[in-house]
Amino acid sequence: MKVRTSVRSMKTKPGAQVVRRRGVTYVINKKHPRFKARQN
Repeated sequence: MKVRTSVRSMKTKPGAQVVRRRGVTYVINKKHPRFKARQN
């Protein structure tokens, strides 16, 4: 699966975690909760 540019830019934010659930890529960030992304 190609990772979209918007998801890739979220990875670099401090506190970001990349999680894959059921084939969907999520970026979750507990430090800064507004920096969230998902790609299905």
